[in-house]
Amino acid sequence: MRRKIIAGNWKMNMTPSQAVALVNELKPLVANEEVDVVFCVPAIDIIPAMEAAKGSNINIGAENMHFEESGAYTGEISASMLTDVGVKYVVIGHSERREYFGETDETVNKKVLKALEHNITPIICCGETLTQREQGITIDFVRQQIKVAFLNVTAEQAKNTVIAYEPIWAIGTGKVATTEQAEEVCAAIRECIREIYDTDTAEAIRIQYGGSVSAASAPELFAQPNIDGGLVGGASLKPDFGKIVNYNK
Repeated sequence: MRRKIIAGNWKMNMTPSQAVALVNELKPLVANEEVDVVFCVPAIDIIPAMEAAKGSNINIGAENMHFEESGAYTGEISASMLTDVGVKYVVIGHSERREYFGETDETVNKKVLKALEHNITPIICCGETLTQREQGITIDFVRQQIKVAFLNVTAEQAKNTVIAYEPIWAIGTGKVATTEQAEEVCAAIRECIREIYDTDTAEAIRIQYGGSVSAASAPELFAQPNIDGGLVGGASLKPDFGKIVNYNK
């Protein structure tokens, strides 16, 4: 059985002092030894959030990183900067990064390779727009995103990645893909990994669903055979995140 991983993506929310207060508030609520819990936070919040999370089951991750080791990339953060403070997870290729900051499948691939080089687990995002779903090309589109993201990634490295399927039309809209829709795409992603690598790798990799996940929708979503947890946006900033993490209790 794959261990569930439930990650909060704070996006551009929470000052450092607010981050500490939120971590302290959520610590007892997200205690669950049966799942991996990750808070992916703004860069300025990483160190204070880590201090606040000490002694708990919370891992602190980053929301983005650059694919170069160092250099003239004003405003960017490198993998070595993240590992130096103990970061183990990073969100890569979120649809908001793609839409607002010009990230492409190719830059996502470069970031995945750099994260793996530094033993950081990349949470690789993929997902379709409403137009693409209505055109019936969801599976083809997501498969392309996955194939490019895993270019030159070895099977052993792939097992240490997480994939987050987030239909763009469901992010922050209150709309949630039906359980059947979410499971269908996550199953297709696993099949794509099987085609790239092998069954062993496909069965090892963890695939999350993201997109307006709530305490109400989590139990049914996470019960699906190909959904191994969630990447949670707005709900990760509220006490209800504890109910999502403890969906199985």
